[in-house]
Amino acid sequence: MVKKGKNTNNSETTVDRTQYYDITMNILFAMVSEPYYLLHFLTFFSYFSIRFSTSQLFSPEFAGHLLRRELQALLAFVTLAVVKMVKEETWDGFVADMLLFAKIFLVGISLVVDYHLALWFMFTFLVIYVFTQQPPYMGLGSTAQLTPLQLETLLTEGGTSRFWLVEFRSLFSSTCISTSRVLPELSITFSNKNISFGVIDLGLFPNTAARFGVSIGIPDQLPTFILFENAEEVSRFPEINSVTKASDITKKRLCRHFELDKHLLDYVGGR
Repeated sequence: MVKKGKNTNNSETTVDRTQYYDITMNILFAMVSEPYYLLHFLTFFSYFSIRFSTSQLFSPEFAGHLLRRELQALLAFVTLAVVKMVKEETWDGFVADMLLFAKIFLVGISLVVDYHLALWFMFTFLVIYVFTQQPPYMGLGSTAQLTPLQLETLLTEGGTSRFWLVEFRSLFSSTCISTSRVLPELSITFSNKNISFGVIDLGLFPNTAARFGVSIGIPDQLPTFILFENAEEVSRFPEINSVTKASDITKKRLCRHFELDKHLLDYVGGR
């Protein structure tokens, strides 16, 4: 009996190590392959190059003052990272928050060194923001990438699914990027013959927004999730004329709002 327990614990430890290894490799691959992450990494790394190459120019008093400020910034960053790690539901949202905090602390520390250096980093981050964007989640899931014509066909002519939960989003929206894994992960659990999941990119089809009552102005309502039943809208989140934050879009909240548990039970029960 004891040996079985040990084997079970060893197998669980092996699985955990495998998961951590996969996550680490995915992070390293993203840093190298995605311009958004690569440029941020090079920008942050450049501070250390500048810092150590010019350290001999600092007086002992200023060097000690700068080191204290760097340690304070590092402690504050680690504290925020721990808090966000507990609160954030998605990895994409956590990364976006951490990059924002890192930029703020880097510019703040650069101001201690020289304001020209701070201006340089602000300009660099602006260039990165203009020419790159955080990549959306591209992992597992059963979500269909739809065009407006495909959605109209599915809703009007019918198909294999009685219900369609569709996310209207734009990859130009940081909120949509940070929440892009929510619907695919829900689809893994709740997709069946009665309910299907789809995504329409309003950045590619902006005219579709007015057709479904989604605001893409300022402020926008992206992402918007709409549940259809036999071509009729059943419910949506957020409601019309209301704006939501990325922190409001969680798997638990969407599951409760659209009663996904009930739809799954109805399917299992043959209703």
